[in-house]
Amino acid sequence: MPKSKEVIASGYGDAGASYSKRALKKFLAHSSSPIEDIDFYNATLRQRGRMLFMAAPLATSAVNTNDTTIVGTGLKMKCHINTQILGLSEQEAKKWQFKTESEFAFWAENKNNCDALGMNNFYELQSVALKSWLMSGDVFAALKRIKTTSRLNPYSLRIQLIEADRVCTPNKVNNGIYTYTEGQNSNNGNYIHDGVEVNSDGRVVAYHVCDVHPNAGFYSGKMPKWARVEAVGKKTGIPNILHVMNAERPDQYRGVTYLAPVIEVLLQHRRYTESELVAAVVQSFFTAFITSEADSTGIPFLDREEDEEKNDENGDRETIQLGPGEIVELKPGESITFGNPNIPTVGFEAFTQSIAKQVGAALEIPYDVLMKEFNSSYSASKGALEEAWKMFKKRRSWFVSDFCKPIYEAWLAEAVARGRISAPGFFTDPLIRAAWSGTRWDGPAQTHLDPLKEAKANAIVVSHGWKTNEQITREFYNGNYEENIQALSAENALSQGVLNNNNITFNDLEEEEENAEE
Repeated sequence: MPKSKEVIASGYGDAGASYSKRALKKFLAHSSSPIEDIDFYNATLRQRGRMLFMAAPLATSAVNTNDTTIVGTGLKMKCHINTQILGLSEQEAKKWQFKTESEFAFWAENKNNCDALGMNNFYELQSVALKSWLMSGDVFAALKRIKTTSRLNPYSLRIQLIEADRVCTPNKVNNGIYTYTEGQNSNNGNYIHDGVEVNSDGRVVAYHVCDVHPNAGFYSGKMPKWARVEAVGKKTGIPNILHVMNAERPDQYRGVTYLAPVIEVLLQHRRYTESELVAAVVQSFFTAFITSEADSTGIPFLDREEDEEKNDENGDRETIQLGPGEIVELKPGESITFGNPNIPTVGFEAFTQSIAKQVGAALEIPYDVLMKEFNSSYSASKGALEEAWKMFKKRRSWFVSDFCKPIYEAWLAEAVARGRISAPGFFTDPLIRAAWSGTRWDGPAQTHLDPLKEAKANAIVVSHGWKTNEQITREFYNGNYEENIQALSAENALSQGVLNNNNITFNDLEEEEENAEE
């Protein structure tokens, strides 16, 4: 019989998809839908992400660095309306924007005005929401309406942040554990994926929110109840609840903790660091042992009368413990041999740096920024900051789109409806409404390693028309160019007036400086 022809692998079959190569034979990867790959394991990922933030310094640094750079003291709203569509002059637009920004600041800066719990103002809520998003994978914000009777706060809009765990699929509970992530709404047949209800087209239509944290309700003796919150109000078109997340895959309805790709590495590094720390502490406890000439026929080792006082409350004899400056008396025939650990282990620092670089690369934070250690050259440090800034700007854009802007638009709709802000056509034409709702959100500016060099570079950029003074002022200094010019004009006029009143000219000042130098 003719021999059968051997199958010859080609393309990826002879590369990453090969089952015959020794290195890939046991690499049996299997990926399913986002529901099975993410939702089924998300509860575990959230808990581990939060625990690492609380206990692993690298994880803490990664999350806090994002928070400080993306939000900082808060993303401030600046109106940026479309004057061409609205038919407004420049002066009219400035007047409207100043009025609206002042009105929004009045609502946002008072925690009793904007927070349903009365705990944080709007800018502090941003920080809490961002951290929760990074640690848990996503965070929710319910836009609640509270009847207001106080003249000091005419607005009913309140923001209530909801932790990721509380948005979950209603189901039976066994021994304090929610056993299912998938469910179905019996009233309309919609499927529920880990608390997110979608219609037959896969569009999100509602969220199911538990009234207690899944891991807390059982200790309080309160059985959990779920509320179905429609994603968008049917009459107003305004969101009832916001979902802050970034998706990795299509058809993904829940976010994954920012630390997910490095959970194992962070945990092992934490354990390694702890073992080194404990060993160093033990080594630092140098203890002296003195040999005594007492009778050796008695019960040895800490059987002296004075040791009776060291018995604990249960009557058990205290065990020997090492401590700083501790002196332990031994009897004849007793001895202890000390080990001689070399702490820290040779290469510990280099290994830790290597792990930090890998973690930083996975989280898009260069080592210099993650560790706040700028010991390299100016070019290298500047490059690290630039790379990190790309990620920070991206996440800031996502956060503004999912959290800040929808809240502002909901607030603006109420302000117009109450007559506190005049915006003709706001409720009749969606294009006009969008034109009135234009904003930008200014936050912390990029770090300057050498302000003089960067200022000169910015001046060149502006002189060639590649950017405007307003862009440079906003991006690099978190300011407003026009307001700065007005303030400088007033300051210069004031300075000139002072000089004139004292009969001093700038030439006089220059002569004084030259004389002082001589």
